[in-house]
Amino acid sequence: MKKWFSEMRNFLFLWLGQTASQLGSRMTSLALVIYSFSSEGTVMSIALLSLSAYLPEILFTFLGGSVADRWNRKTLMLASDVIAALGTLAILVLYRLELLVTWHVYAVNLVVGMMNAFQAPAANAALSQIIPPKHYARASAMQSFSNALNTMAAPALAAAVVGFGGLEWVLALDLFTFALCTLTLVLFVRIPAAKHTSEKNLRGGTMEGFRFLRHERPALLRLILFFSVVNLLASMSGNGLMPAMVLARTGGDELSMGLVSSCIGLGALLGSIAATLLPRPKHPLRVVFLCTAFSFALCDLLWGAGRSVSVWAFAAAAGNFPLPMLNANLTAVMRSQIPADRQGRVFAAQGTLQFCSIPLGYLLGGLMCDHLTGPLMQSGGWFARIFTPLVGTGEGSGIAALFLLTGLCGTILSLWQLRQREYDSLET
Repeated sequence: MKKWFSEMRNFLFLWLGQTASQLGSRMTSLALVIYSFSSEGTVMSIALLSLSAYLPEILFTFLGGSVADRWNRKTLMLASDVIAALGTLAILVLYRLELLVTWHVYAVNLVVGMMNAFQAPAANAALSQIIPPKHYARASAMQSFSNALNTMAAPALAAAVVGFGGLEWVLALDLFTFALCTLTLVLFVRIPAAKHTSEKNLRGGTMEGFRFLRHERPALLRLILFFSVVNLLASMSGNGLMPAMVLARTGGDELSMGLVSSCIGLGALLGSIAATLLPRPKHPLRVVFLCTAFSFALCDLLWGAGRSVSVWAFAAAAGNFPLPMLNANLTAVMRSQIPADRQGRVFAAQGTLQFCSIPLGYLLGGLMCDHLTGPLMQSGGWFARIFTPLVGTGEGSGIAALFLLTGLCGTILSLWQLRQREYDSLET
């Protein structure tokens, strides 16, 4: 145990600080979703919250990875977090002055997303420096554990804090957890100096990650592109539109939405415990594809077909249980296939390719619910005749129909990947 703590000391302090900061951020996100939906009353308003956060992250991650391989990674993480915290402070000040409107939140999300584009590649590359390779999968499982715990706790805590002191107290708590994370990173986490790239041109540095994947790891590139499709389908429905569906189908019941959101965290928490305790499988990518298929089948399909809070809560827990095992094995494969001195650039390339579809998914999901599946379910035509027996009628039925469509496509695509043998080279 003493040897393990010595090997993982830097990671543990970084993990604890990020866990605290993540809790505050999730509470703020949930409070702002409720604020936006109550102000605008459309699915698109919630989709735009996510779109405004992810779009700049995708656009600037391309550059962020190259910067992470050229600059001090700890300094880059600190600078990104400070600027993001200033965005939260701006929302707090506007709210206190009774000047806050929805577009302010979108604008701040753009800034926060941009900072995440620099923070995430730096953090990913730094983790590879402070974690021994034999602990990669376990460290990833621990991160999934904290993510799940925060996902489970944030809705209840956010509701309690909002009820006690309003939105401003949630924002203030978010700033406090940021300060705690920053102090932990500054005082207790040592990140060794990395061998920086000799590439002088930033554009050339960013392209290096794509060249590496294309020429040296083509199977890894195909895997990343597959998850780009997965992310497109998941963001068209999934956790992003679940709050809108539950609020619409329960007449705006925030407690029901909070319960289902907490069950997302419960499922992921149990899954992260399993991922931490289980040994690394002989064929990690088979586990990855099976977990992806089960998540689509258990989560999206049941969310779409369910018509009660109990069914949605079960689907949230069951569908998110496999995700920590998916992430732990996928991350272990990625880290084992990428040299340490290239990880900033290659992780940035991965982020650009794998997550570029998420903003498009949010946009398509919001537009389809408000202008396609929603109206079709109310029209009484062929679409309604097919889906009404499955999802029912009334408010939110169009969102539920979209959940069924994306869940079916995601399940089929994930199972099909199990038959592809070119991934075998990534498991040797």
